[in-house]
Amino acid sequence: MDFLANNIYHIYNRGNNRDLIFLKEGNYIYFLQKVRKYIYPHCNLLAYVLMPDHFHFLIHADGRTEKQESMANITRNVLSEGFRLLLSSYTKGINKQENRTGNLIQQNTKSKCVLDASNPGKDNYAITCFDYIHQNPVRAGIVDKIEDWHYSSYRDYAGLRKGTLCEQLLARDLLGIELGAVNENRLVNDELLINIW
Repeated sequence: MDFLANNIYHIYNRGNNRDLIFLKEGNYIYFLQKVRKYIYPHCNLLAYVLMPDHFHFLIHADGRTEKQESMANITRNVLSEGFRLLLSSYTKGINKQENRTGNLIQQNTKSKCVLDASNPGKDNYAITCFDYIHQNPVRAGIVDKIEDWHYSSYRDYAGLRKGTLCEQLLARDLLGIELGAVNENRLVNDELLINIW
């Protein structure tokens, strides 16, 4: 994955064979601790949701995100490498917890640019993606209300929790949302969803 500064990206992946990747409540917190260690230093996190068998992130790229580093004669993007380290270390932890071996999460994490800052006339799907990420637990039938799912950034934006993982002020500026007034009833138009994948 390569990233350009000032663009916004939807990043997502799921369990191998659509299997669960979060098997216990504590696994969600463990994963978020690894996000803070491996992803947070390389981008501005705008939104996230961790679902039982997959995850979604909305990130804003900046100069940190564009950096490349060489390891063992291979040059990699620092954020791509961060996701590789996040998923491999998380998988090792779950494999140890469950006394299992092998891959837990699909090998290729996907990313899609949903806001191309170099082309202001191009459609902006960042707010669609932001809303979709937060509505994911309701759309999947896991909870009735968005605020009932604890493993997304929605509770932070709604003022129900004081999370520090997401750059809420930047999200407000980039996406035009009001802090503490996120509207859970702003339903994502299904026809627009094809543009966030």
